[in-house]
Amino acid sequence: MGANMARRLQECGLPVVAVFDAQTDAARSLARELGCVAAAELKQVTVLAEVILTVVSDDRAMERIYSGGLLTDAKGKLFINCATVTPAIHVWVEQKCHAQGAESLEACMASSITQARQGTLYLMCGGQSETFERARPVLEKLGASPRYLGPAGRAAQVKALVNMVMNANTAALAEGLGLGDALGLDLTMLREVFSQTGARSGVLQTDGEDMQNRDHACFFSAAHAAKDSGIALKLAKAQHLHLPLAAATKKQYDRMVKAGLGELDKSGIAELTFKHRRGNPD
Repeated sequence: MGANMARRLQECGLPVVAVFDAQTDAARSLARELGCVAAAELKQVTVLAEVILTVVSDDRAMERIYSGGLLTDAKGKLFINCATVTPAIHVWVEQKCHAQGAESLEACMASSITQARQGTLYLMCGGQSETFERARPVLEKLGASPRYLGPAGRAAQVKALVNMVMNANTAALAEGLGLGDALGLDLTMLREVFSQTGARSGVLQTDGEDMQNRDHACFFSAAHAAKDSGIALKLAKAQHLHLPLAAATKKQYDRMVKAGLGELDKSGIAELTFKHRRGNPD
């Protein structure tokens, strides 16, 4: 995601001056492509750039970068954080940035790698409204209509619910197609019927054919699906809500991770619902 976002910004006339990745070979390759610096340390990114975008995997990764040098000489800088992490982490990041005289905005993405390259991400933003306006010129190069949702943590709450519902839809579609296959139905026909009825969903369009063809090239991993459903379930627990469907969905994705399938796309959940596939051999 981060690499395609960088490519998009560069193409739109916003020069990328430095990149950093824990996988140094990936950073060096992207730096050569963009003609920028492959930073050896996080603090080098902040020294060179006025606006710093972060895309990390989870809470621990966010804590590591913001406690590991990224805020060195950060006064006046703008940090835009695009990862799907817990709302509390976004609040913590904002506090850390403000303490250094910097600004922070969460810009949660409800899209994938292709949309990052095309500049058609759907961005849900949280933080101070003035910071959102400062970030808008950058955000509008990445997505046509970035949406401001409120203070820090609010966008992360909404993103957690988006992914919770998406993951449940994906799991339900995998079960429907798996049962259809077991019944001997033509799955292309079944997907067409789904698309014209109440079974229609966004994941039917993005994942249905991949489930049928067992093409699980990763755009959004099963491991991330498990993580994100877990974020939503923690929010529900704090509100004393029981969400059995979300809980069951997370268990399915946890099964994938345990079975070594966590790096498959989320569509790989069909491996658990089709007869005679890896997760459902009987």
